[in-house]
Amino acid sequence: MEDYIVSARKYRPSTFRDVVGQKSLTTTLKNAIQTGKLAHAYLFCGPRGVGKTSCARIFAKTINCQNRTSEGEACNECESCRSFNEQRSFNIRELDAASNNSVDDIRLLTEEVRVGVQIGKYKVFIIDEVHMLSTQAFNAFLKTLEEPPAHAIFILATTEKQKILPTILSRCQTYDFARITVDDIVEHLQYVAAQENITAETEGLNVIAQKADGGMRDALSIFDQVASYTNGNITYQSVIENLNVLDYEYYFRMTDAALGGDVRACLLTLNEILSKGFDGQNVITGLASHFRDLLVCKDEATLVLFEAGSAVRDRYKMMAQRCPDTLLFDAIDIANRCDLDYRNSRNKRLLLELTLIQICQLTSNSSSSDEAKKKTLIKPLDGSEPASAPVPAASAPQPPAQSPAQPKPAAPVAAPQPQQPVVRRSTSIKELMKAGAAETTDVKSPDNKPVSNKNAGKNFTQEELIKFWIAYAESLSAAKEHLKNTLLNCQPVLKGDLTLEVAVYNPIQNDELTDCSAELLSFLRKNLNNEHIKMQIIITEKEEQDIIYTATDKYKYLADKYPSLEKLRETFDLTLV
Repeated sequence: MEDYIVSARKYRPSTFRDVVGQKSLTTTLKNAIQTGKLAHAYLFCGPRGVGKTSCARIFAKTINCQNRTSEGEACNECESCRSFNEQRSFNIRELDAASNNSVDDIRLLTEEVRVGVQIGKYKVFIIDEVHMLSTQAFNAFLKTLEEPPAHAIFILATTEKQKILPTILSRCQTYDFARITVDDIVEHLQYVAAQENITAETEGLNVIAQKADGGMRDALSIFDQVASYTNGNITYQSVIENLNVLDYEYYFRMTDAALGGDVRACLLTLNEILSKGFDGQNVITGLASHFRDLLVCKDEATLVLFEAGSAVRDRYKMMAQRCPDTLLFDAIDIANRCDLDYRNSRNKRLLLELTLIQICQLTSNSSSSDEAKKKTLIKPLDGSEPASAPVPAASAPQPPAQSPAQPKPAAPVAAPQPQQPVVRRSTSIKELMKAGAAETTDVKSPDNKPVSNKNAGKNFTQEELIKFWIAYAESLSAAKEHLKNTLLNCQPVLKGDLTLEVAVYNPIQNDELTDCSAELLSFLRKNLNNEHIKMQIIITEKEEQDIIYTATDKYKYLADKYPSLEKLRETFDLTLV
C-alpha cells in the first residue's frame, strides 16, 4: 500500500507557474532572475498558507538552475535542480526562527554564510517566521544582512511584519503576499479533485474556499477532510454538515419573513437553527453578513465585493432587488448591535428573538400609513398633544351653548389654519441645563397681546445673589450635606446677561449642581424676582502652590494651635535656630 501524502504537501507548488493567486509577485521574481538583478535580502510577508515559503524555495532553486527555460522556470533536470528536489542540496539552508531564535543560532548562521557554494552560483538562506527572533538576535544579524558575501542571498518569511525591527525592514526588498481569492481556490481545488478522481460540486468547493479565509493550505486540508467524510463525493450538503456551517437557505428564509413582516416564521426558523446546535452569536453574525451581501449585490459596481459561486450570486442578486436600501441599512445596524450585546446578555435567546422582531418590524413600519403612525404616538408626560396632531386656531369662533329645546345650528366651518409647531418639554435635568436652564417665553393673553410679568426682570446685585445662594444651601437637609458643602464652596458670579457662572472643581460637583439646578433656579428666581436667571457650570482645577515654610512659620502655626508651646518656650527661655 502506498504511503498517503496530504494534498497540501502533494500539490505544493514546484514552479512559479504552480503558485496560485500571486501572479504579480511571481512575475516580478522571474523578471529579476532573467535580468540578473537580484537583491541580497528579501522579505516575504503575508497571511498563513498563501505561498511565502513555497515561493522562497522555488526562487532558490531557479537562481541556481543551470538550464532555465525560456519562461524563466527551473528545468528540474540539472544537478542543482535534482539535488534540490531530493532534499540534498547544500546551496539552500532553511532555518525555523520559532525554535532557533537566540544569538548563538544567528552566529552559527553567519559562520555558514562565509562558506562558498559547491554547485551553482548562489547560497540561499531561508529564515521562516523571522519575527520570532529575539531583539539581540536581530541586532547580531544586522551587519551580515546589510553586507553579505556576493554568493549569499537571504529570504525572510513572516506572518507578522509589524514585529520586525525597522532596521531589518530597511535592508530588505519587501513582497506582500495577498490572500488568495475564493475563485482561485475553487479553481485549484477542482484541479486537485480531477487529479484524485474525486467528484465535487462547485457550491461545495465554494464553501471550502470561504472557510479557508484566503489560505490555500487550509483549503487543501479541509478538502482532504471532506473527501474522507464523503468517500470521494463532495456535495454542498455534505460540506456544510461536516464543517458545521450554517446553510444560507436559513438566511433566505429569514429575509423572506422579514420582507413580509412575518415574525412567527422568523422565530420558528431561529428555533430550527438553534435546535441543530449552532451558536447564537454565529447566527447573528452570519445574518449581518447576509444582509451585507444583499447590499453589495444591489449594484453591479459593488458586486465584486461578494465572493461566491455564480449560482449563489444570481440568487443573491434576485433577492437584493426585493430589499429596499433603508431596510438593509437598518437590518445590518440592528444585527451588529445584537452582536455587540450578545456576550453581556443573560438571556441570549431572548436577545436574538428581539433582534429578529425588530428586523421584521422594519418593513411594517415603512409601509404603514400616516394615520396608523398618528394612532401609535405616545402622549407626552406633560399632557400636551402629540406633535403630529393639528393645533386649533386661537381665533376660531366657538358656537354658543344651545338649550335642549332649540335646534342646534350647523357649526361654522373655520378656514384652515397652518399647523403650529409644538415645543416638546425636556424631561431630563441635564438636557434642561444644556438648553439654557429653562428659558422663559413671553406670556400672551387670548387676544394675542403680551401680559406684563412682575417677576420678569427686577435687577439684583451680587451680594443679594450670594445671600439667597447661601440661604438655599442652609435650607438643605442633613442627607444632602455633600451638596450643601458644594454650594458653599462654589459660589456663583453674576454676569451681564443674568447668567450665574459657577466654577466647580470636579465632575462630581458638576453632576450634583446639574441635578439640583431646576429647584435651585426656581428658588433664586422667586426670591430675586427675576425669571430670566440662568446658570452655567464650568469645571476648573485648583491651583496648587508649592510654598516653602521657614522654621519661624512652622513655629507660629504650632504655637497658634497649641498655646502651651509658647509657655514652654518662655519657661525654658528657648530660641529658634
